[in-house]
Amino acid sequence: GPTVTLDSAFKVAALYACLKVLSQGVAQVPFKLFREQKVGGLNKIEAAREHPLYDLLTAQPNDWTTSFELRETLTIHAALGNAYVFKNKVTGGRIAELILLNPGRVKKIQRDDYSIVYEVTGSDGKKEALPADQIWHVRGPSWDGLLGVEVLNIAREALGLSIALEESHAGLHKNGVHTNGVYSVDGVLDASQHKKLVDWLKNMAAADPGAPMVLDRNASWVSTTMTGVDAQHLETRKNQVVEVCRFVGVSPLMVYESDKATTYASAEQMFLAHVIHTLAPWYSRIEQSADVSLLSKAERNDGYYFKFIAA
Repeated sequence: GPTVTLDSAFKVAALYACLKVLSQGVAQVPFKLFREQKVGGLNKIEAAREHPLYDLLTAQPNDWTTSFELRETLTIHAALGNAYVFKNKVTGGRIAELILLNPGRVKKIQRDDYSIVYEVTGSDGKKEALPADQIWHVRGPSWDGLLGVEVLNIAREALGLSIALEESHAGLHKNGVHTNGVYSVDGVLDASQHKKLVDWLKNMAAADPGAPMVLDRNASWVSTTMTGVDAQHLETRKNQVVEVCRFVGVSPLMVYESDKATTYASAEQMFLAHVIHTLAPWYSRIEQSADVSLLSKAERNDGYYFKFIAA
């Protein structure tokens, strides 16, 4: 089938819609740093506003990115496999900026001693090896625990068929669904007559592709192309929407694909299921990744932790 690249995959409406629903569902929920500590013998939990990371994750991770934008793009990257964020540290090891990296320019390497290093390629083509403590790596579902599974690879056939169906249907409608076929006449046409007939057919199709044909010389038109109904384009394309949704883990209902009539109660339960089965695992994935990568063990022991406020 068609070659599947990042650009061509993003043109598959189902994939783009799934990534948008997933990433915006993560980004729109407040993501804050909290601290739990004992006060007067009781556990007290409050926002850790005094911590430098609070503003970075809640409002502005760097000069050109908002918290919403960081988490939206980070989720898109991780949902397709892996997301990488550069931790720009200043004197004392404090994180001053969080900068999203292009996943295609990052290579994670595990050495023989199991230590991790990230090879990052800059816009100038130069490569630089960065230690693990300078990269916040959020990975999607993984097989080896090192890298997230590349969704564009495992979903290549489903995406390729979706692209092929789109191109096929576009070609079918190119000339107003004017099908190809054979124009048959009695007798033999010389070169001049053949050219004249071909020109007439082209002009007629361009002027009014849907008009009925008036033929002479006992001529007939035999279609040789299947229509969209014959090829079951609509049914196949609907099935591909569901297939793509399965790979991303988003309910087809969330991308406006459903053949079932829904009541208010059933729709409410479906949206609740989306939060529980689709968004909640991503909340936990990002929370725990941030705890491990952005906080030191001493800070975690001191009661600091990240949390999505989804209630």
